[in-house]
Amino acid sequence: MTVPLYLASTSPARLALLRAAGVEPILISPGVDEDAAVAEAERAAGRRLDAAETVSLLARAKAEAVLDVRIGGAPLDGLVLGGDSAFEFDGEVHGKPHEPAVALDRWRRMAEVGHGTLWSGHWLIDHRGGAPRATPENPSGGAGRVASASLAFADDLDPREIAAYVETGEPLEVAGAFTIDGRASAFITHIEGTPSAVVGLSVPVLRSLVRGFGIAWSDLWTPPRGADL
Repeated sequence: MTVPLYLASTSPARLALLRAAGVEPILISPGVDEDAAVAEAERAAGRRLDAAETVSLLARAKAEAVLDVRIGGAPLDGLVLGGDSAFEFDGEVHGKPHEPAVALDRWRRMAEVGHGTLWSGHWLIDHRGGAPRATPENPSGGAGRVASASLAFADDLDPREIAAYVETGEPLEVAGAFTIDGRASAFITHIEGTPSAVVGLSVPVLRSLVRGFGIAWSDLWTPPRGADL
């Protein structure tokens, strides 16, 4: 019997990754104010969060934000996944640029530095039965992990290429102002780490979290068409 996976994200890249891995998730928009969540956490900590802390915080916030959603009048009954990504280079952590001017400036700086690290946070909640399955070891019913991948940019990027890329609009709503599964793939020459983490979701990490709840990874696979359910 297939265990449903609810994805607290509307990212086309994460959806494509899961589908390619045989999983058809149910998408739910988390509606989390990411900037406000990070600012609140930094005020409480009295310091800036590093990249791993940032993506971990937001992945958990997104997963927990959708727990009360009802689909067809029924509570969520399966696994709930939240994910977040950030790009770190030259000692700074960057999320989505949103504005063309911000993306353009960021790309000019990335071209100068030439390399950086993409961080992906994952938070998975066992919500089978319509409520988080808490245990003494895991009172929230959730578990998380952060994955990272280092990458290098082409050393011959020119201003015309950068401007043309920003004009496509592709980099505006993705972490770091680029996505490797799109036009920016031509600008990235080397990756060290899990390739899917650069897209925004480490499939091996997700498999490990799923197995940590005593669920076989194959239990999430979408049955082939015509198969007996």
